Amino acid sequence: MEILKTATEWAKAEVFSSQFFIFFGVLFVLASIGFWQMGKTELAKAFIYPTLVAGILLLAVGIGIFFTNKSRVTSFTIAYNSDASAFVKSEIIRTEKSMGEYSTIVFKIIPLIIIVAALLIIFIDKPIWRAISTTTIAMMVVILLVDNHANARIEAYNKQLLLVEKQERN
Repeated sequence: MEILKTATEWAKAEVFSSQFFIFFGVLFVLASIGFWQMGKTELAKAFIYPTLVAGILLLAVGIGIFFTNKSRVTSFTIAYNSDASAFVKSEIIRTEKSMGEYSTIVFKIIPLIIIVAALLIIFIDKPIWRAISTTTIAMMVVILLVDNHANARIEAYNKQLLLVEKQERN
């Protein structure tokens, strides 16, 4: 029963975490509106679309994570009550898959994207490319910050699941 509480707390923490994506998505959209309304220079005007796209992407990610994990909060109870052992096993598989994805995407691909975007700023002297690169770096940093914490949470959750599985075997 303790693992159900842990699973529910993990899902609720993910729902809370998704709100940061939504918050930053709204900030990017507001920045886009600000550049559109007050941008006088060519560089300021170049930021309108990149910040709008980044904002929409962050909103989509945040809303997706929010609703996915919101439904998990209730489905965890049902799955646990129907077969606790199968619930633990399925959660171990899911968390290990997620940790592998974090390892690849968040800790390898995102830093690579940041490096490429930084190089574009250095080597391409067009306002639109500088705006795209700067916005990409900002968006990737937001994703890196939020997902770094999500990765730590899922690793702790996975350890709890593995302990429960070990106890079930004994």
